[in-house]
Amino acid sequence: MTRGLDRFLEMKTKDELQQDAIDEAYCFFHQKWQVYRYSHSETQREDIEYAIASYVEQMNPRLYAQMAEGRPEFLLSPSSFDADMSHALLWLEARMK
Repeated sequence: MTRGLDRFLEMKTKDELQQDAIDEAYCFFHQKWQVYRYSHSETQREDIEYAIASYVEQMNPRLYAQMAEGRPEFLLSPSSFDADMSHALLWLEARMK
């Protein structure tokens, strides 16, 4: 199974891989944001902040750096989470094909 995935990834160009990362990030962030912004549960909101931070740690580093625009705590700080998520979704949506 891994060989098939490796072969598939080798066939994709860097631009295609970047587009896949954009699409994946947008879907994940959008889903979490829809729950987060309407949630009245502080625990649920904290869980979503944690899920996003965990996702950021494993996401395409080039994509994260471009999206963060030099902000080291982008999507990682509870104090700026709302603004960061809004920015991330707009940034990703503008780059979706």
